[in-house]
Amino acid sequence: MAILFAFILAGFLGYIYGHRIRPNKRLQRTLRQIQEKCAAVLEDEKKGVYKTIVTDNQKSSELVVEVKELAVTQGGQVKVQYLNAYYKNPVFRTRKGAELLQEVHGLLGDYLPKNEIEWYEVNGRHQNIREFVQELETVQKSHIRINEANGK
Repeated sequence: MAILFAFILAGFLGYIYGHRIRPNKRLQRTLRQIQEKCAAVLEDEKKGVYKTIVTDNQKSSELVVEVKELAVTQGGQVKVQYLNAYYKNPVFRTRKGAELLQEVHGLLGDYLPKNEIEWYEVNGRHQNIREFVQELETVQKSHIRINEANGK
């Protein structure tokens, strides 16, 4: 009799685990992955290109810098992070990579004029992603509250 009761109990607990607990964990993991991917896409929204002419020893070249917006001041300046840079005239300066980014930081500083940066074009896609993330957070919070109320 005890063996039969143990089998019934094991079957019931297996059913609860297989149909209630495991899918819930899988759903939460999937929601976290989707939110991380959406956050990564939204980070691309604040990138742009800044172009300027640099002159040294009667030689000049156009400097093209890819920047990421970190903050905006009330005066119309943008605090930027330099992501990539290159000179249109490759013989003007030969630095590359991190050395070039340090040089650019020394030349341009931390802040650039907002109106001179050509921001990457963002369309309604980013707004749709923001709404989707908010909806996911709402669904996830209500789902967690339901589970907490049920004692799971």
